[in-house]
Parts: sequence; structure tokens; C-alpha cells
Amino acid sequence: MVDMLKAGMIVASVAALMTGVATPVFANDPYGYRDSPVLLVSPEGDLLDYTPERGEVVISRDRLGRRILLDRGGNLIATEVPAESYFPRQREARAPVPYDDYGAPRPGWQDDGIVTGTIPGPGVIDRQPLNEPLPDMPSGGPDMAPPVDQAPTRTVTPKIPVKSNLSQLEITALQAFLDREGASPGVIDGKMGQNVNKALVAWQQMTGETIDPNNAEDILERLRLSGGLAITAYTITPGDAAGPYVAAIPEDYAHKAQLPALSYTSTAEMLAEKFHMDEAYLRALNPGVDFTIPGTIIKVVAPGQPKKGEVARIVANKGLKQVFAYAADGALIAAYPASIGSSDTPSPSGTVTVERIALNPGYTYNPKINFQQGTNDKILAIPPGPNGPVGTVWMALSKPTYGIHGTPEPSKIGRTQSHGCIRLTNWDATELAKMTKPGVTVEFVD
Repeated sequence: MVDMLKAGMIVASVAALMTGVATPVFANDPYGYRDSPVLLVSPEGDLLDYTPERGEVVISRDRLGRRILLDRGGNLIATEVPAESYFPRQREARAPVPYDDYGAPRPGWQDDGIVTGTIPGPGVIDRQPLNEPLPDMPSGGPDMAPPVDQAPTRTVTPKIPVKSNLSQLEITALQAFLDREGASPGVIDGKMGQNVNKALVAWQQMTGETIDPNNAEDILERLRLSGGLAITAYTITPGDAAGPYVAAIPEDYAHKAQLPALSYTSTAEMLAEKFHMDEAYLRALNPGVDFTIPGTIIKVVAPGQPKKGEVARIVANKGLKQVFAYAADGALIAAYPASIGSSDTPSPSGTVTVERIALNPGYTYNPKINFQQGTNDKILAIPPGPNGPVGTVWMALSKPTYGIHGTPEPSKIGRTQSHGCIRLTNWDATELAKMTKPGVTVEFVD
């Protein structure tokens, strides 16, 4: 609440400083939205906590045309940004919202950022006979075929009613809280759905508490105690903008094998995963932003630190499409939405064990044990990267060709079915892998 009051006072102060005309402070709302035009944001992305005297600063413009405040030594004190862009909220009679009534991004919200790298042209591919598997690379089973976009066969958790005026930012706050608590909602996108419902149920199992997803004040207070508001400012670094990136990820595995790495395709894609976000939602929160420019301040979700602990048992619930990680004492450490098998290519049944764990793994394509992809009939060494077939993690199970792994398409987790393995978002798979050791049991339940 202090930050929200401060924002209101700064809005008035900015107007007075820039124009010499006093501006009234507008009433606060629970998420800090303001009708007044501008705020002063420090180079660290925070609201400036004081009002500079007019004679102490030089008013200039940066290369994006934004007004900036410099001290007499030429050092940046603050950048003027629109209040609505810093505290976004969808309301009637505002600028068009980034999503249509069906949740799809509206035209014009896409960013055409420049990326580095390209897809190599035709060249020699390192192929080996089918009876010579490549060392230290996962060679997944039928799950490595393209995802099955099948609708869930049943609703596994009760629908939680959402009041009609619940904003996208309020839902984001709930998702961020659950993510911080270890009850992953998958990608944070500001939308209610089964992944959020399942995370709520899992959080209640972890804590013995209940939470009303429609009580915005309670969620805000819980967020404050767990690390602050859901949306924070982030400055794009030169390393973020540099990559390396690739122009696109080809469908053909032979072309994949030619790339040096299956890297991200843009700064926006990388940042979305870094902050556990849906990429379209990241772009919508930052309309018109060029993510390739270092020093650009953007709004991102603050998901919190990875869960810590030692996992003794993993349960993959095929009906719930959810993975549960338990400690030795039976306490639930974390829960993750997952894509787990389908009726055509089911996951294993019963109990298996984790045999080995690889971070940032390459992948061995073998048509004899995987699937026939295009005209590829030889073993291919697919390079590692977040856009690889198994994402950033491979946890091999004792049942051959099956594993727990990441994915290049995090927004589909829990919403589509897999081809037998257990797919998680890259960040959830990494968190789980770092708490798990070989020998941990994995139980598949219906």
C-alpha cells in the first residue's frame, strides 16, 4: 500500500516538475492503476522515492524519445514512463486489450525483434548406423513425436467460480503466489483454468490452508509476505539481447541436427521462460517494446526462488495431468502441471525409478525406437537447447525410452496429451531435477 500511495504522489510530482502545473493525486485502487499520465522510474526499475528539485536536474530525452532526468554530472536519475504501462489493467473505455474474447493475442501486439543466428543450409549430417546409439544423450520413446493436441477426457478438479470483474492482473497475482509456493500453475498468463485450479488444490494439501481466489486483498497480502507484488520491473541486459539466438527451429530433425544448438528464437522467448510467463502475455504487458535493446525497462512477473528440498518419491497422476514431489516424511514439496500420455500412447503403469538426470541434454533420434520423422531413417544427434525435443532436462526412467523432461512449448503443458513421457515446463523440470537423485521412485497412477 505504501508503494501505491507513493506512486500517486509521484504522478502529481512528475506533472509539476515537467509542466510546472500541479496535478491532483487520484484515488488508489488495489493494483496501483492510475488515470494520471506519467511516473518517474529509476534505472533499477523502481519508482523514484523522492521528487527532484527543478534546479537540481537536467531534463533530456533518451534514444527512444522518452523524457529523462539527469543530474549535473550527466548520470541518469529517472525515466518518465506512462503510468498505465507501469501499472497495466484492463478496463472499459481504455486502449484495446491485448487478448480477444477467446484468449488469443490481438493483431498488433507481436514484436518483430531482430535475432542472431540462422538455419544452416544443406550440409553433412553426422549419421550413425541404427545399432550404434550415441553416448550420454537421451533417446526418448514415443513421446518424442509431435504433441497430441487432444482435449482432456474429463474434468478432474471442480471449477472455482471467478467473479465477472476479476482482472487479468488479479489472476496473475494468484498465479505468481502459487508459483512461489511450489504449487506450479504452469505458464503465468493471467487466465484462470484447470492448471490454476489444480495448483490451488495442491497448495491446500501442502499447507492445510484454504485460499479464496476471488479475494484480491488476501492474495495481495500473501504476495507481500512471499516477496512483493506479482509484477516487477526488469532492465534488459546486454547479455539478454546478445543471445545466442536462432532465427527459427526447423521441423525436420535432420535440419535440427545441423544447428549448433536449439536455442531460443528471440529475447522475448528467453525472458518469458526466465520469468515463468506465457510469451504472448509478456509482449502484451509491454506493448511496442523492442526487446533487443539493452537498458530497456520492461514489466515481468516476479516468480520467486526455486523450491529446495530432497525428493524421495514422485507421483505422476495421469488423470489429473499433474506431478507431485514428496519428501521422505511424506510431506508434499511441490506440484507441477504435466502432459502425461494419451489413450493411444499411454504412459507406463506401476512404479519405476529415476536412473539418471541430465541438464541441458542433447537428444538421440533413433527411428527404430522412437518414431519415423519425415524421411529420416538414420540415428541423428540433436543438439541441446531449450527448444530441443526434451527441453532443458532429461530424467531417464528405469522403463526404457521413458523419462521426465522439459518442453519447447510451455504453454501447452497440462492442456495437451503426450506420447508417453512426462512433460513439464523447462523451469518446473529443472526445479524437480535439482531436488531429485537417481533411485527415486516414480509411481504412475490413474
